[in-house]
Amino acid sequence: MAFELQMLGVAVLIGLVHLLAAALAGVSQRGLKWSAGPRDEPVPVSGLAARLERAFANYRESFPFFAAAVLVAYLGGRFGSLTLIGSGLYVGGRIAFLPLYALGAPWVRSIAWAVSFTGIFLTLLALVV
Repeated sequence: MAFELQMLGVAVLIGLVHLLAAALAGVSQRGLKWSAGPRDEPVPVSGLAARLERAFANYRESFPFFAAAVLVAYLGGRFGSLTLIGSGLYVGGRIAFLPLYALGAPWVRSIAWAVSFTGIFLTLLALVV
């Protein structure tokens, strides 16, 4: 299997880690009764739980672009050095992003985000060069 498709699979796993981390942290503040209930009334969270929810929201914003870029590059026969580097950068940036966001590290977290964004950009660039 191509490296880029493997990275897409890893990116799915990263998304599941985001989901699980945010869910567990939210339950720890909201309680099992609220989490298992209809959730009609929103209960805000703070601190780590809020950061994990925001990190997951950020992940959900970028992942579809990455997935689409990899799949279009694959279907178009455009895999090469740009997609190889791009997919590696996206996954590496996203692996770093979650713990950095959870720790509240503002500048380094932004660098990790920029690395992942660069990965998407390079993967897309392969479609036109």
